Amino acid sequence: MDIAALRTANPDHWSKATAIRALTLDAVAAANSGHSGMPMGMADVATVLYEKHLKFDAAAPDWPDRDRFILSAGHGSMLLYALLHLTGYQDMTIAQIRNFRQWGAITAGHPEYGHAKGIETTTGPLGQGIANSVGFAMAEEILRARYGRKLVDHHTYVIAGDGCLMEGISHEAIGLAGRYRLGKLIVMWDNNDITIDGPVSLSDRTDQVRRFKAAGWHVQEIDGHDPAAIDAALTAAKSSKKPSMIACKTHIALGHAAQDTSKGHGALTDADQMAAAKAAYGWTSGPFEVPADVKSAWEAIGKRGAKDRAAWEIRLSDASNQRQAEFSRIMAREAPKKLSARIKALKKQISEEGPKLATRKSSEMVLEVVNPIMPETVGGSADLTGSNNTRSGDMTAFDIDNRKGRYVYWGVREHGMAAAMNGMALHGGIRPYGGTFMCFTDYARPAMRLAALMRIPSVFVMTHDSIGLGEDGPTHQPVEHLAISRATPNTYVFRPCDTVETAEAWEIALTSTETPSVLSLTRQGLPTLRLEHKNTNLTAKGAYVLAEAEGKRQAILIATGSEVEIAMQARDLLQAEGIGTRVVSMPCMELFAEQDAAYRKRVLPGGAVRVGIEAAVRLGWDQWLLGERGRDIKADFVGMSGFGASAPAETLYEKFGITAQATVEKVKALL
Repeated sequence: MDIAALRTANPDHWSKATAIRALTLDAVAAANSGHSGMPMGMADVATVLYEKHLKFDAAAPDWPDRDRFILSAGHGSMLLYALLHLTGYQDMTIAQIRNFRQWGAITAGHPEYGHAKGIETTTGPLGQGIANSVGFAMAEEILRARYGRKLVDHHTYVIAGDGCLMEGISHEAIGLAGRYRLGKLIVMWDNNDITIDGPVSLSDRTDQVRRFKAAGWHVQEIDGHDPAAIDAALTAAKSSKKPSMIACKTHIALGHAAQDTSKGHGALTDADQMAAAKAAYGWTSGPFEVPADVKSAWEAIGKRGAKDRAAWEIRLSDASNQRQAEFSRIMAREAPKKLSARIKALKKQISEEGPKLATRKSSEMVLEVVNPIMPETVGGSADLTGSNNTRSGDMTAFDIDNRKGRYVYWGVREHGMAAAMNGMALHGGIRPYGGTFMCFTDYARPAMRLAALMRIPSVFVMTHDSIGLGEDGPTHQPVEHLAISRATPNTYVFRPCDTVETAEAWEIALTSTETPSVLSLTRQGLPTLRLEHKNTNLTAKGAYVLAEAEGKRQAILIATGSEVEIAMQARDLLQAEGIGTRVVSMPCMELFAEQDAAYRKRVLPGGAVRVGIEAAVRLGWDQWLLGERGRDIKADFVGMSGFGASAPAETLYEKFGITAQATVEKVKALL
């Protein structure tokens, strides 16, 4: 690559792009770790994007109608940090750049949502960013249809690398964007032919251009170091009605001794090689120094959107008071005031009628009363709508000719669905929920983990949650999945025992602002156990006494979901033999752990023997069986120790010993 020719052809552009490269080299060298090559290779593309196309105002980073920029190739985080610093984002100081990858700095190894303004999503696990972008673009379409172009009209831009496009989730994302014709989504592929192990050809031969075209994308191929070509391609992409992919042919670690090698992917810290690269760039400033004229040129780019933003604020103030209030409410993730009353009314109705329902059906009943008053909810399912019960009667399908639709048919794409849901939540103005079978949390898991890490309230509706699904067998029967989700920090895992608890769980999920929820719901019918109506949301306590012991309390049965019914049956048998038995329903272990010690002691006092009952593995239960005043010799568990089998549900519960009688025998053995 002729660096001298690039310098002389577009000197103004070159100086701005070189500031990104120089800051990247300095920060990675200071940290002695990081990824230099990608920011150095994509600096030209990023410079043109920010200078001529991205609608943003560095002084108002949360402006709802800004364009969104997602760095899917999150290892190249210094590209984003350099852009934020150069354009004048207040929190991205040069001190933060100097402290790249250090304790307490907002400049983490991979961009983390919430650490700094201008970071739209947490990326690093490759493919997640491009899949998030589908949700961002869908959210923009839905909100534009509802509020009009005066309030919502922006693009979502993505920089993705070879690794993002190799990850399987990219195929799900590309297919969704093409099917739903998300014309405001523009992906710039860093086509540098290099992976950590060597050239891309070592492990892949995919023709990415034809792949995107086959999925219904508008595709262009350009020289990723030619600013005029980059500008023209972005202009053409913005005028297409299809999602756009721009294949940007670039040189990783441009101008460095490691250019076009796998070494260029990682940390380039050799002082002599750095000096030689900067000399080739014509960069004479010291480490972490940007010439005043270059910095002011970048800051002018950061202010370019101020006029647009001010005009948008006037348009918002011209909207009706009701429209302004609703727009502000949904952007702030505030639930409507009516929600609590709707939930209480449903709970009262159920307690009075006492129906026997699968909790997946209970969930649908909640959605029927909630969705009409929460226009921000967007539901969906990974090709299991009739099984997950996720579509309420008022919902129409989101589609090319119905952008107001609030129900998404995701197809068999659990991972793509979960990541796009995260994108919707991150965009703002949308509360996404999506369904699949509980065992397929395995397919959605990386995105579920990132929802927890990013502190966003995505809701994962997981039905068919145990051997209770019956004949589909062990491939579809989750046994370890509750433990996996419960092991994830900042995640609420709800396993309601009836429709009342299901309504309470949904109320918590839909009012959460920083914690994702997993709803573990049954295929099989369950009786209503909460027959005495209480306005209080007992599920919010995590666990509570459902039935008190009569006479001296000798046993406490702790159960969740479908097994609370078994605990109540066991209590009847034990009480008939004079053994005083308390039943504790524990719909959410995480919320119970958050209660104060005094409340936990009231629910789980010492002395009595304890048996936990759940049609899943024991992992995670000993906190309640052995801890909280429990003892090893006074505790046992009724549940699964291996995989399930194919048979009717009743047979499976009997054969695996998850019965009232088995519970009684364990209590007696402990006594």
